[in-house]
Amino acid sequence: MVYRFIIISNEVEDFMREIKIDAGATFFDLHQAIVDTCGYDSSEMASFTICENGWEKAQEITLFDMDTQSDQDSYVMDSTKLNELLIDEKQHLLYTFDMLAERMFFIELSEIISGKHLDKPVVSRSQGNPPQQKMDFDDLMAMNPVTGDSDFIDDDMTSDEFNDEDLDISGLDISDGEPF
Repeated sequence: MVYRFIIISNEVEDFMREIKIDAGATFFDLHQAIVDTCGYDSSEMASFTICENGWEKAQEITLFDMDTQSDQDSYVMDSTKLNELLIDEKQHLLYTFDMLAERMFFIELSEIISGKHLDKPVVSRSQGNPPQQKMDFDDLMAMNPVTGDSDFIDDDMTSDEFNDEDLDISGLDISDGEPF
């Protein structure tokens, strides 16, 4: 069985990759195919997240064993096969390639092709340039943590003329009690 994945970015509008890979391959094999087609450094941390109900994060598959002490199962890319966790067409995944800035690709398992087998992953369609793998510190600091938009920091916020008296906290409820 062969899986056909479509990979897009919310940062670069015309970026798209289509990767076909054997269903028995590992998440590490898919990771390596993405890294190779994007020209990324394979030594950087990355992870996959299986999504449910659209893009709601569910199960994470990490590049290395994170040795977490939790009730949830832990999955590592090189020992987890795609067909162990991916069984339905149109299933969604996130591939986080910049852990610090939480930047990611959106992936859809667009087709399951029965009766076929691939020895290695194939990039069957490549469109546009990928986003840069890592943001520099200035771009990261200027990014809006909620929307991901750049140019978040206003010049007024960084000017030397700002002083504490400009901050108006009236109307804020600051108490020592329980917040909820």
